[in-house]
Amino acid sequence: KTLLTLAAALAQVLDKKTYTEIIMTRVTVPVGEDIGFLPGTEEEKMTPWMGALEDNLDVLNKTDDESGDWGRAATQDLIRSRIKVKSLNFMRGRTFLNKFLIIDEAQNLTSKQMKTLITRAGPGTKVVCLGNISQIDTPYLTEGSSGLTYVVDHFKGWPHNGHVTLQRGERSRLADFAAEVL
Repeated sequence: KTLLTLAAALAQVLDKKTYTEIIMTRVTVPVGEDIGFLPGTEEEKMTPWMGALEDNLDVLNKTDDESGDWGRAATQDLIRSRIKVKSLNFMRGRTFLNKFLIIDEAQNLTSKQMKTLITRAGPGTKVVCLGNISQIDTPYLTEGSSGLTYVVDHFKGWPHNGHVTLQRGERSRLADFAAEVL
């Protein structure tokens, strides 16, 4: 999900210039025990939660050996300069103009949080919500009460909406098998 969305976002920001930058956010719900408060700036605090972004940027930034380390570094710097990682906690009052907004792990958001995020979209902004309702980590949410389900249900039939359900994962056979049997 993240890889495909990030590839599309980068193409629309860097190549087509439809959007000026990518804004990526997600709720910070731990899978296990919480590790406590993190020091640093907003972006530094979000870094541990953005492993999927880093992993997928590594996949997308694979270049041939001819470009060398300088070419790879320049490409990586260009890409990273167009991606902003923002905390969900600081979205109220914002308006995103001509941005590609990615809401990752949207299954862990409430309907109110989803509304808050989607209503930040100003003119020329695209919002993409990613998630898997079988991977809800928020203790008080279910498949039926997830903000992702809420948005999919409420946006059905709106001509500016699209909804894609991926039939399988792309990580590995092991990951697919574990998702099926565990």
